[in-house]
Amino acid sequence: MRLPRWLPAGRREWLWFGARLFAAALVLTGSLLYSLSMPLSSAPQTLPPLAPGERELVHRLKVHVRELAVHIGQRNIWTPGSMEAAAAYIEATLAGLGHAPARQEFPVLGRTCLNLEVELPGHEEPEEILVVGAHYDTVPGSPGANDNASGVAALLELARLLRQEQPGRTIRLVAFANEEAPFYYSEEMGSRRYASRCKERREKIVAMFSLETLGHYSDASGSQGYPFPLGLFYPQTGNFLAFVGNIPSRPLVRRAIRSFRQQASLPSEGIAAPGLVTGIGWSDHWSFWQEGYQAIMLTDTAFFRSAHYHTARDTEEKLDYQRLARAVSGLARTLVALADENGQGKNGAPMEAQR
Repeated sequence: MRLPRWLPAGRREWLWFGARLFAAALVLTGSLLYSLSMPLSSAPQTLPPLAPGERELVHRLKVHVRELAVHIGQRNIWTPGSMEAAAAYIEATLAGLGHAPARQEFPVLGRTCLNLEVELPGHEEPEEILVVGAHYDTVPGSPGANDNASGVAALLELARLLRQEQPGRTIRLVAFANEEAPFYYSEEMGSRRYASRCKERREKIVAMFSLETLGHYSDASGSQGYPFPLGLFYPQTGNFLAFVGNIPSRPLVRRAIRSFRQQASLPSEGIAAPGLVTGIGWSDHWSFWQEGYQAIMLTDTAFFRSAHYHTARDTEEKLDYQRLARAVSGLARTLVALADENGQGKNGAPMEAQR
């Protein structure tokens, strides 16, 4: 039988062929380990009782999600008044906490769209800025309880939990418009406008955290999906918070998940993978990548876990508010720890702004 032309013909050629395959396998294995390896261990599967502050968080998170997903409902520029109502609620809540929200207005399709920002000035290195953002719009037809009222609720509660803090670095909390299609991956995303302005002002954004679909969890085996072949390396149970970044943001992924695992009672998993991998760049952190900033997404992994993603079934009662509260309380402590690092990350790498 005649061998295909691409196969080696002799002993020496077979040795070279095998050596190349072995080298390719080593490179692939090294790349996977580089993307998947994270510091410390995830929290145990058996969760401790909620702390008193976390029990209060459960109630407050429910109030925010209900206002956005039930009283206002779907939120986009095709639903008259919905974006304005959502922005008004966010702005009033932030002001009620003692903050002074700043507006960034920009036109899209003949409408005025709005990003809202509050800032906690840094007291040691104020020029270095950590941005935490969540989009408040939804796809048409969906009340968006998880996507992304859960992220906005988390943002509002972070504004409450951090209001008395005096962080070493500046922390900004930003509510973004227009993350969903058809604005996705376009100049009309609220986060794209915001990140571009940061770049124009030559601001030193040392970290950006996108809060995206944070509220769906399951203890059922097989409840977690992944893009191939990541399912070979991660848990099959969807009970964790994911820290997701691209390769340039790997130092931030590792620094953030290390701190979260020291601070939080919720299981967590992390990955730093090429942006072409399905889902890696699917939120507002993508906008900051375009300007050269390190940015990551915190998420329950959206459609890889929830069948209600981008549907009318994304409703308030399907969220796990207790786990969401654990995520928010852990993230609040993580942000303070990262903001107070004295120029060095916990893994020994400096927290440097991307120019």
